[in-house]
Amino acid sequence: MNYSQEIKAYICEELAPDVSPEMLPSDCNLLKSGVVDSLSLVRLVAWIEEEYDIPTGELDIAPEDFSSVDSINEFIHKHSLEMA
Repeated sequence: MNYSQEIKAYICEELAPDVSPEMLPSDCNLLKSGVVDSLSLVRLVAWIEEEYDIPTGELDIAPEDFSSVDSINEFIHKHSLEMA
C-alpha cells in the first residue's frame, strides 16, 4: 500500500501550510530543505503512531526513516506488516 498522499497531505496541512502537496517531491529531504524542523518531526512521528497504530516508542527509529515522504512511506509499510 502507498501512503504517500496521506503523508504529503498531513505535512502540508499541519506542518508546512505554505507548501502544497503538488510541490513536494516524494524524495525531497524534509529536514535539509526546511519543510519540517525537529519539533515538526516529533509531531509527524506522533501522527504516524496514532494514524497507523505503530508503537514508535518501542521501535529503533533513525532520522533516515523520516527524511522524505518515500522513506516515511517505507517505514509505515514495513511496520504495519509487522504489527499485522
